[in-house]
Amino acid sequence: MNNEYTICAIATGRGGAIGIIRVSGQEAVTVTDKIFCPADKSRKPLSEREAYTIAYGHIKAHNGEIIDNVLVSIFRAPHSYTGENSTEISCHGSVFILQQVMQLLIDNGCRSAEPGEFTRRAFLNGKMDLSQAEAVADLIASTSKATHRIAINQMRGGFSGKLSELREKLLRLTSLLELELDFSDHEELEFADRNELRQTAIQIQSEISHLASSFNLGNAIKNGIPVAIIGETNAGKSTLLNALVGEDRAIVSDIHGTTRDVIEDTVNIGGTTFRFIDTAGIRDTDDKIERLGIDRTFKKISQADIVIWMLDTTDNTQRAEEISKKIIPLCKDKQLIIAYNKTDITPLSQRPTIDNVPQHSRQIDISAKYGTNIGQLKEILVSAAGLPEISASDVVVANARHYEALTHALSDISHVIQSLNDNIPTDLVAQDLHECLHHLAEIVGGEITCEETLQNIFKHFCIGK
Repeated sequence: MNNEYTICAIATGRGGAIGIIRVSGQEAVTVTDKIFCPADKSRKPLSEREAYTIAYGHIKAHNGEIIDNVLVSIFRAPHSYTGENSTEISCHGSVFILQQVMQLLIDNGCRSAEPGEFTRRAFLNGKMDLSQAEAVADLIASTSKATHRIAINQMRGGFSGKLSELREKLLRLTSLLELELDFSDHEELEFADRNELRQTAIQIQSEISHLASSFNLGNAIKNGIPVAIIGETNAGKSTLLNALVGEDRAIVSDIHGTTRDVIEDTVNIGGTTFRFIDTAGIRDTDDKIERLGIDRTFKKISQADIVIWMLDTTDNTQRAEEISKKIIPLCKDKQLIIAYNKTDITPLSQRPTIDNVPQHSRQIDISAKYGTNIGQLKEILVSAAGLPEISASDVVVANARHYEALTHALSDISHVIQSLNDNIPTDLVAQDLHECLHHLAEIVGGEITCEETLQNIFKHFCIGK
């Protein structure tokens, strides 16, 4: 991307009463000035107005025809979202009006912005680091209070602040070891006390480990807790999926083997996002395609955090016991909910019983067809999820790229501790510290340079004065 271009884009979705067009770049105010006519002719042009002011007027087409009455907000570098001169044109939300204004801007020297280009410019101009830039997309996509809090905390620098603290501690360790290497001809000199280094490294290891371990929670909050709906054919799995998501997401039929592949959908229940997975019915079959679907069912059981086992109350106990031998061993470490379905048909006294039900499992009688006890089932799901309340100050890792970088950094700092325990040469310990710094820097989009290490040495230590 060439930051010399002034860019423009529609910043609001279709269908709203108001539409906003953003313009950013060195000539943003000048270009906007070319198409804007102030309502009060005595007022200064935009280029002569102060930053953080709003001008009222109208946009004119090339032929002098007024397109719309607008408000123009003015921002000047470096105090704008992108760090560049910027304007925001607020007009009516008509698609025609927005496209006409965009065309005028392009005709007067703007270029249509590429996806994410405003935020990319903000990153390149130092207005935010890479993790904050990624949080912008997460904030836009947030669907619950928890996902919003994680994203807003990250965008406001909560995660970056934690990484900055770790970075300073690592940089101090690296500087001490680099200092020793600079004076390697004097073997009697040791600037870094090994016990102190070890304790600091252990503290850093604990903090990185805590951040990395939060990914399970963050991933569940961001992408939804996986819930596998399993059972025999015609047990009512697809009907339950439709009841939970509130629409006909899956085909419902009395024909056995209708669902042959995995169907997924997400829904927010009580502030928690669940990713429901409707699976192929478990039965003995010679159909190769259906068999593949059943194999995927068992794979999804292993991937799910919660399993809803649908039991048809019209089925016989012997068949339920046979199925349980395949299902229960896979659910030992999962939240298992046994849903006895079709209770509108069969008396409760005649429902099948399972002898080896795990103690941690929950059981409920439902009618997926008529919605009986579906509200209670949702309450059980929220309880089974057991997600803690996320506060505005909690740092939770929800990005797979961040998690990968943290696991690499954790491995590096573990090598440092082991090397210190084994009295490994200083240059090898320093190399692992550099690798740890490198992987943490990947998260925010920076790098530790030799010059920065040297600056830190002379900042904290006085050699020869």
